[in-house]
Amino acid sequence: MIRLIDVYKEYDNGTKALNAIDMRIDDGEFAFLVGPSGSGKSTIIKLITAEESPTAGQVVVNGFNLNNIRHWQIPYMRRTLGVIFQDFRLNKKKTVWGNLEFTMRIIGASRKEMRQRIPYVLDLVGLTDKSDALPDEISGGEQQRVAIARALINNPQMIIADEPTGNLDPTFSLEIMTLLERINAMGTTMLVVTHEKDLVNRFGKRVIAIKDGELIRDAQGGYGRPV
Repeated sequence: MIRLIDVYKEYDNGTKALNAIDMRIDDGEFAFLVGPSGSGKSTIIKLITAEESPTAGQVVVNGFNLNNIRHWQIPYMRRTLGVIFQDFRLNKKKTVWGNLEFTMRIIGASRKEMRQRIPYVLDLVGLTDKSDALPDEISGGEQQRVAIARALINNPQMIIADEPTGNLDPTFSLEIMTLLERINAMGTTMLVVTHEKDLVNRFGKRVIAIKDGELIRDAQGGYGRPV
């Protein structure tokens, strides 16, 4: 569960990024976070991942109160999250399998666990036949699927997808969003940051809209169909 309670954020340069944000995402939910550039979306993600701290207010992530979290606890909190980036951020020198193996190795997974988990996740994202390929040998859509697999590999409670279709054409964008929807249906909480209104409206999920650091809308059904 994610909970932002009366959150304000002002950066050292005086930029007021968030103003009295109240937001709750329960376990198992699928929500879009939308808004124009500079609206505060990235700041919210940085607060959730503990890259930034709120100026005022409270942030709770999967049972961790980030206002008083100890430094050594942050890696454990982050293990409850999987993050997908617009630019994939794959290790270009490692194969698809190697990228996933590296991510599991970070948390101390055994070789047996890797042999069991990696084929399962590759099958889930439809890349079983690409395990030995390097990132530059596969398409952009396939690279994003690897990024999704990497976010899933350590079985997080929640996935944060930051503009996951920003570098993809419409066909691949729809495939990626459909895959995220399927992963959510299996129980993983999903927060997708995007500016693609057509995709948001097509899927009809909860939409949290931010503008000028303020929450202006939180409703089911897409941009134009509040409930």
